[in-house]
Amino acid sequence: VHPNVSQGCQGGCATCSDYNGCLSCKPRLFFVLERIGMKQIGVCLSSCPSGYYGTRYPDINKCAKCKADCETCFTRNFCTKCKSGFYLYSGKCLEKCPDGLEANNHTMECTSIVHCEASEWSPWSPCTKKGKTCGFKKGNEVRVREIVQHPSARGNPCPATSESRKCIVQRKRCQKEGKGKKNREEKRKKSNKDESKETRQESKGRAVRRQNREQRENNHKTQPKKRKAPNKEQNLAPIDTAH
Repeated sequence: VHPNVSQGCQGGCATCSDYNGCLSCKPRLFFVLERIGMKQIGVCLSSCPSGYYGTRYPDINKCAKCKADCETCFTRNFCTKCKSGFYLYSGKCLEKCPDGLEANNHTMECTSIVHCEASEWSPWSPCTKKGKTCGFKKGNEVRVREIVQHPSARGNPCPATSESRKCIVQRKRCQKEGKGKKNREEKRKKSNKDESKETRQESKGRAVRRQNREQRENNHKTQPKKRKAPNKEQNLAPIDTAH
């Protein structure tokens, strides 16, 4: 072993030197050179840092630098994330997306153009005018549909979601639901009022009759008893028929 090479290293190094840091790594660790000013120092890491990708060899595992436009990569020719100003497409970083694709500024990727999709039209609604379905001859009917897929930035815009057209119906009179309901309500109240009035009158009549009966009973109790008149036939003297 070279005098400047030590085997009692720290930080995952198998061999190291005071000037160059790690020279080799322990098994399964990756060797990478870090630049400090004008000097490069070898370090051993469990995974490669951002901007590097790892390669394993029988004698050593190394971290190699990605391309200049890649922020992270799987291999040198396959990027997984691009640096600012570039869009990822099939492992490559492009300044402009190919035809048929659009740049997604949120994910910084080239994605397929998505066009708007709408559902089928609903059946036409009943013919109405000012919210009513009676009392007119000409009105309008409408139908609607829903958006099932919103478009991307370069996709075709969505169509109208509602349509209206003129319609003709056979004129018919509107039932005065409100007035009829009001009349029914008034009749019900009047009926209840009449019933209540009759009930009060009956109660009042019963009270008067009970009061009169009680008054008669009291008068009878307080009035002195009349003596019986003597029988006139008993008071008459017997007539002498002998003369």
